[in-house]
Amino acid sequence: MKNINPEDFRVKGNIELSKLPTRLDIDTDKAEEELALDKVQMKLSKKQDAMYAHNRHAFLICLQGMDTSGKDSLIREVFKEFNPRGVVIHSFKTPNSTELEHDYLWRHYLALPEKGKFAVFNRTHYENVLVTRVHPEYILFENLPGIEKVEDITPQFWANRMEQINNFEKHIAQNGTTILKFYFHMSKEEQRLRLLKRLENPEDNWKFSTGDLKERERWDDYMKYYEDAINNTNKDHAPWYVIPADDKGVARYIVAQTIWEKLESLKDITEPELDPKVKANIDVYREQLKG
Repeated sequence: MKNINPEDFRVKGNIELSKLPTRLDIDTDKAEEELALDKVQMKLSKKQDAMYAHNRHAFLICLQGMDTSGKDSLIREVFKEFNPRGVVIHSFKTPNSTELEHDYLWRHYLALPEKGKFAVFNRTHYENVLVTRVHPEYILFENLPGIEKVEDITPQFWANRMEQINNFEKHIAQNGTTILKFYFHMSKEEQRLRLLKRLENPEDNWKFSTGDLKERERWDDYMKYYEDAINNTNKDHAPWYVIPADDKGVARYIVAQTIWEKLESLKDITEPELDPKVKANIDVYREQLKG
């Protein structure tokens, strides 16, 4: 996997998703992919322990993509070597009645990582400018002033939401949270094959939802709004990465390596020194424990 550079997938300027690859043409196999990922996992695990002890930085990992794009399995594979104390996974579903009594970012603020920890958002605050743009009627459940019907939702409403999201991310970045945002760029054909697999394999049947087929019918709308969201919220302090997702193994490696390189760039992360008084008497304490 030496020929894969995570920086190549970082968004630089406006993008057109239709012109970006969903699969990389590289000479690799599953065994090589797994070996490469294993190596990054171990490095991440050790560095994460140091970050936890250092207790200054936090990481927010945002995962977005269409159904079956591989977000769940990536979380399982990339973070499996992490100390459980240092990583929390949040899968945001349809807002419940309590969440709807607050602004749309409230529940995301509550889930932000503590210092020294990683938080992984599986679907994120971006659902509020993706799903709700495809289905603007969902906005009516938020009981917003001046929004009585779908026709009240203007282009400026969405522009304001983008600005609010940018402000949200800027605020947390300035207070010590490193933000990395990944869009899993999967082809419509690959999604078809993965949905079929869920139907054809009994052990995968439980993953299938008829809702997936309904959302698939709006594929072009989702692509348009993903593109708009990425182009309007790609910032130096909160960069987007478009990950070719037709090959899950390659996608996992790119995400893991991206996180590793960012974590490694934070040169102030060190494990705290032992208190000098304790260090000076370490032999005494060792003898006490032997007795």
